[in-house]
Amino acid sequence: MSKPIPAELVKLIFSVFAADVTMLDEAIVKLTDLYGEPDFISAVVPFDYTSYYCVEMGEKLFRRFLSMEKLIRPETLSDIKHSTNEVEDKFTAGRRRSVNIDPGYLSKAHLILATGKGYSHRPYLRDGIYADLTLIYQDKKFCSLPWTYPDYADEKQHLIFSRIRARYLLQLKETEYK
Repeated sequence: MSKPIPAELVKLIFSVFAADVTMLDEAIVKLTDLYGEPDFISAVVPFDYTSYYCVEMGEKLFRRFLSMEKLIRPETLSDIKHSTNEVEDKFTAGRRRSVNIDPGYLSKAHLILATGKGYSHRPYLRDGIYADLTLIYQDKKFCSLPWTYPDYADEKQHLIFSRIRARYLLQLKETEYK
């Protein structure tokens, strides 16, 4: 019989994109208010995406990835997704979002995103939120899966997540010695 033990702490990450760089930065300030200081913020880059967001957000979008200094319990991901939905609502005019925030976490083994959309590879967490297994870490690198979104499958993003993972592993070691 296996004895349940608490899951290891994980690294909270966000993908934030918007048509306006100022709104992008304002959303990051709101996330900082909620979750503390980031320890990594990527450069602003054009967000290559499918037409899914076109009607709602426009054709030219910009993205930043960030990770937060404070490690979290993985079971809090549902609460975080609900909080980021509330932040998005503050940037909504009519029925059009101006900012999209995708929360997730990085562990030693994988990158998980939170979503409100169920699918075969998305186990239900709670309160209408599912976990999307987006990337796995094996053979010393992040690897895409058949369902990984094309932008997360990009090697440039894998390098970003590898950098965040290296910081995360250092933080785990630091917590061992406290």
